Amino acid sequence: MPVKNRFSELLPEITEWRRDLHENPELLFETHRTSAKVAEKLEAFGCDEVVTGIGRTGVVGVIKGKSDSSGKVIGLRADMDALPIHEQTGLPYASKTPGAMHACGHDGHTAMLLGAAKYLSETRNFDGTVVVIFQPAEEGGGGGKEMCDDGMMDRWGIQEVYGMHNWPGRPVGSFAIRPGAFFAATDMFDITLEGRGGHAAKPQETVDTTVMAAQAVLALQSIVSRNADPVEQIVVSVTSFETSSKAFNVIPQRVQIKGTVRTMAAEMRDLAEKRIKEIIEGVCITFGGTADVNYIRGYPVMVNHDAQTEFAADVARQVSGDCQEAPLVMGGEDFAFMLEERPGAYILVGNGDTASVHHPEYNFTDDAIPAGCSWFAEIAEQRMPAAN
Repeated sequence: MPVKNRFSELLPEITEWRRDLHENPELLFETHRTSAKVAEKLEAFGCDEVVTGIGRTGVVGVIKGKSDSSGKVIGLRADMDALPIHEQTGLPYASKTPGAMHACGHDGHTAMLLGAAKYLSETRNFDGTVVVIFQPAEEGGGGGKEMCDDGMMDRWGIQEVYGMHNWPGRPVGSFAIRPGAFFAATDMFDITLEGRGGHAAKPQETVDTTVMAAQAVLALQSIVSRNADPVEQIVVSVTSFETSSKAFNVIPQRVQIKGTVRTMAAEMRDLAEKRIKEIIEGVCITFGGTADVNYIRGYPVMVNHDAQTEFAADVARQVSGDCQEAPLVMGGEDFAFMLEERPGAYILVGNGDTASVHHPEYNFTDDAIPAGCSWFAEIAEQRMPAAN
């Protein structure tokens, strides 16, 4: 069962939706225009119910099949938010909002799920109910958790949930997936080291926070190289180092360092938090300073459920002829929160030879739309086959 012909027919229209979204990116929970556009289209498609304001600015649409003898309810999710990046594509539909860009393809995800919603509303060739979920704030805001916290799963009786992300470097419209842990847990740390500032010519009268912080940056790397089991996945990255003074001749009073920790197992997550606090404490004792360590737990590990992953891969093979095993991804994905509440699976669809996601020259490939729409639609139709 290859790509549905209906989506080839709809491709110009869905492409137009996608490019409009690309031109008007919105960040985190501020997806007011995007959410309104999504709700407007779902209403026009004839969805049985359209609800806004779930998870602040999320949108949910309900599509009932021709019958409901199965009582099944399947959720299909797309993210809507953009990134705080200045676009450098030069496209005629490039972002009109300075400092905001759809650099991760959420415009494509939203457009593909809208396309699937239009088709499913037209045909209703399934026995059960489809709930289409349009989520804000995937890029660090935890919009998926907020929608779950608003009772979305119970309110609509969602039993399984499925999501998709485009993937540069894979052939356009091809698929890849893996069972179990797939995307990493993503935590953050924010550390302020306090010393005693002074004149650069008299270091003996100071507690040099720059030297102390530099030692801390190097010591934090030993978590991966000397504390973690080498076969486990863990990444500790210091990404910001800022002193309280920018003068040439002043030893600063304080230094702030920030970074991320990415892990695939709860034990590694606990180890990283523990060791970061111990290492910073030890460095401060050595140099005579103090520190405030703030370890912030972010998205959990995103874990695909075995049975749903097998089903999702089978559907992908029918749509595109193939579905490869995806690699582990050390990036985070807040679809993890939905998969903690309900069984389901998350799949990658090829975006072709494009710039990587989160790059100012990235662009979603519109030719991937028919495959993505078909996968969403087939998940519904095959998981809830129409009664004879």
